[in-house]
Amino acid sequence: MALTLEPVALELVTLELALVGIALLILISIVANKFSERLGVPALLIFLVVGMLAGSEGPGGIPFDDPAIAQVIGIIALAYILFSGGLDTRWEQIQPILWPGIALSTLGVVLTAILLGAFAVLVLGFSPLTGLLLGAVVSSTDAAAVFSVLRTARARLQGNLRPFLEFESGSNDPMAVLLTTGIIVLILTPGSSVFAFVPMFVQQMTVGGLFGYGMGKASVYLINRLKLESEGLYPVLSLTMVLLTYGLTAIVGGNGFIAVYIAGLVMGNSIIVHKKSLLRFHDGIAWLMQIVMFLALGLLVFPSELVPAVVPGLLVALFLILIARPVAVLITLLPWKMPMNEKALVSWVGLRGAVPIILATYPLVAGVPNAEMIFNIVFFIVLVSALVHGTSIPSVARWLGLAVPLEETRKLSREFEVDPDTPSELLELVIPPDAPSVGKQVVDLGLPKGALIILMQKGEERFVPGGSTVIEAGDTLLLLTTDDLADTVRARLLRREPGDLPTQT
Repeated sequence: MALTLEPVALELVTLELALVGIALLILISIVANKFSERLGVPALLIFLVVGMLAGSEGPGGIPFDDPAIAQVIGIIALAYILFSGGLDTRWEQIQPILWPGIALSTLGVVLTAILLGAFAVLVLGFSPLTGLLLGAVVSSTDAAAVFSVLRTARARLQGNLRPFLEFESGSNDPMAVLLTTGIIVLILTPGSSVFAFVPMFVQQMTVGGLFGYGMGKASVYLINRLKLESEGLYPVLSLTMVLLTYGLTAIVGGNGFIAVYIAGLVMGNSIIVHKKSLLRFHDGIAWLMQIVMFLALGLLVFPSELVPAVVPGLLVALFLILIARPVAVLITLLPWKMPMNEKALVSWVGLRGAVPIILATYPLVAGVPNAEMIFNIVFFIVLVSALVHGTSIPSVARWLGLAVPLEETRKLSREFEVDPDTPSELLELVIPPDAPSVGKQVVDLGLPKGALIILMQKGEERFVPGGSTVIEAGDTLLLLTTDDLADTVRARLLRREPGDLPTQT
């Protein structure tokens, strides 16, 4: 019996070691992310580095060299990240920037790919189609990277800039995917016509949008009508609907990425049961997917093979950051009267992350010539973009006068929980020194009906304020309000109108 059980025991030990290894990698990534926030380094860079160190050429020594598996992991992870981004986005924020966002996610991507392709041909000596393939792979901004950077306290932006940049990053993947797959077909099947891909793009976008909207409505209907016995089944249902949305859309010829983003947008702007808990759950899933995706892509990289890609990768990255992205943004946004400082910030927030690396696996899987070189150059471009863009966005936003001076913390709201089946919203605000509410009594704030200050912190003291309580700089307020009143409350408490005089305290 001992002899027959020994192989089974060895398999169990191997499985247990693998589980411990996976858990340690995720734990290291979570702890490293905490330090990345303090150092101002984006999380994606930390996760990629951890993956590289754990790979076959790093101390971890984990052998992994399968771009097809990495591609599958990346697609699934990105679907959940995009869904979470849509779920947490308000429709009223999207409406004012819908058409410029669509233009930037389509025409902007094409212009970026053409400019980068021309640079690769003229400077790096690539063939026209290979250069255009490189441009297509890195033509779109990355949703995971943009969401993770813009949703930190370090990078709070004025107005609709954050939803605009998030909408662009969440909707520009279809064009990049279409360009990449189309150019691969042109390379592998000479004589194919580029015009044949125009109806394919229209079909991908149209079907993806319609299916995303329909599946979002279907998800809302199911969540509200099924009346499941256990609350824990609602997150499972939403997880299932994400995969179903992506899969069905792809089967009928639509783009699954745009479908899951729109489905999340529809659900996030609908009244559904357990909405708060679903939002928190999918936020956690999005972080887990980011870690898993970047770890897998980091494992796929062999650092020794990056050396030949350093010079061309650095040249392409600088051209992308300083010329291709700004030119594409300026040309695309010409029809809209957007202030130049906002266009400058949009040009600068061109984070490249997991999506370009995932797209770089397409030529590897398809067997395109020079695919390994393209992959290594793209990976190096992502590293440069993460270092340059990810660390500088808060500073650039402040320099351009587009940073919100307030950081909303969560010191007080952690102690409260609102009914998840109501539209109530907990809003926590820290009052800056120049806010119009400084020096005013609570009764004089003019808060709209439906907004109530339920807790206040002055220094270390926490209490329920009365009508005569005076608001001072540095106070933390916890308000109970609704989603539609949140922006009005922020404006009343934090934003000074052009004609306002400084408040004396």
